[in-house]
Amino acid sequence: MAIQIIKDSIDIGIITKDAKPMLKFYRDTLGLTPDGEMDLGDGGRITRLKCGSTVVKLVVHGQAPPAEAPPGGVRGATGYRYWTITVSNLEEVTNECAEAGFSIPVPVTEFRPGVRMSIIEDPDGNWVELVQRDG
Repeated sequence: MAIQIIKDSIDIGIITKDAKPMLKFYRDTLGLTPDGEMDLGDGGRITRLKCGSTVVKLVVHGQAPPAEAPPGGVRGATGYRYWTITVSNLEEVTNECAEAGFSIPVPVTEFRPGVRMSIIEDPDGNWVELVQRDG
């Protein structure tokens, strides 16, 4: 039997060693809306941020995990390497991220007629693709 989906989006968990720079990126620069926090009981904490109907969960464990994801975005390793946010102000957001000091591995690019994208790297090296459909 297939799953019976009741929400029009998925939620994403991002494990980090330091929530402060991640909050600067996701909350303060991209503008995701705070949606609560929860202690994990082991000294760790989850901070929830809304991105449309998606929830981005920034997770800090009380003890750091033994391994880190390799850098390099889509060419760095297999597995989950990026996620996409569809926006209406691609150039403005990409420029603001660059001005805030975040790496832009892929600048604003038209990858098919009427569809432009950029990729921003968060402080932990995760890639966030921003897409804008014109018209």
